[in-house]
Amino acid sequence: MSTVEPIRNKKDIQKVEKILAKQCKRDLLLFTIGTNCGLRISDILRLNVADVRNKTHIQLIEKKTGKYKKFPINIKLKPLLEDFITGRKNDEPLFLSRWGHRLDRVTAYYIIRNACEQAKLHEKIGTHSMRKSFGYHHYQQFKDIVILQKIFNHSSPQITLRYIGIEQDEIDSSYNNFVL
Repeated sequence: MSTVEPIRNKKDIQKVEKILAKQCKRDLLLFTIGTNCGLRISDILRLNVADVRNKTHIQLIEKKTGKYKKFPINIKLKPLLEDFITGRKNDEPLFLSRWGHRLDRVTAYYIIRNACEQAKLHEKIGTHSMRKSFGYHHYQQFKDIVILQKIFNHSSPQITLRYIGIEQDEIDSSYNNFVL
């Protein structure tokens, strides 16, 4: 089974953001929500304008787990969202395709994948990389695996560490620093 990886370098995330900002506001917002909220792509794509308009928090029922989730809209997302939804109707999907339909996960995959290729990233990238990047950098900043486990609704800290790639990083470091 091949799994995607987080984007471990913050400068690489910024490179991708720069590329997406040149493409369009939608693509930048899609990536920024993914890397700042830790949502699965299925939940990001289900958002409507009303879910974010004049809100301090995003509230939803996760598609995969059926669990309620509520989290604040951070200072990076707030202005992006406000600008993006100006003039839009509340009942519209937040992310629309060129044809006016709700953006689908395959298109989202190509948007993220192509931007990461342009940024010359070497990780195995998919839409889930955004969620894993959120987790990886959240852990690096706060070192609180228990809160991250709760954010992700994982059953154990070990699952969360493996999920965000920390376990593999530690194994690699151990090998790289061992010389007999």
